[in-house]
Amino acid sequence: MYELPIRMLTDSVGAAPQMEPEHVAQVAAAGFRSIVNNRPDFEYDTDQPTHAAIQAAAEAAGLTYRFLPVGPSHQTPEEAEQLARLLDELPRPVLLFCRSGTRSTRLFLMARELG
Repeated sequence: MYELPIRMLTDSVGAAPQMEPEHVAQVAAAGFRSIVNNRPDFEYDTDQPTHAAIQAAAEAAGLTYRFLPVGPSHQTPEEAEQLARLLDELPRPVLLFCRSGTRSTRLFLMARELG
């Protein structure tokens, strides 16, 4: 298994590409307390792990997990508002992830602009 590359966006929010359930232990060891999955299940094919599999691994590791799937090419203001609410309520640090980490980063930047 490869090491999951994590890019910190702030001191308490990071972004990563698609993770496997096996990566959850690495995420927990890095000190994250919550995971937000921004990638819809079966986005391009059936090879990616389902959000339920990652949620089960996260909960088994004592992490809080939320599923906020957003499209790859466009994120809406409503989705950014949903992420902003999650960031207010979730234990930090929080790791956001999607296919490459890019849409999670864009969504975070949109949410941050909302205040």
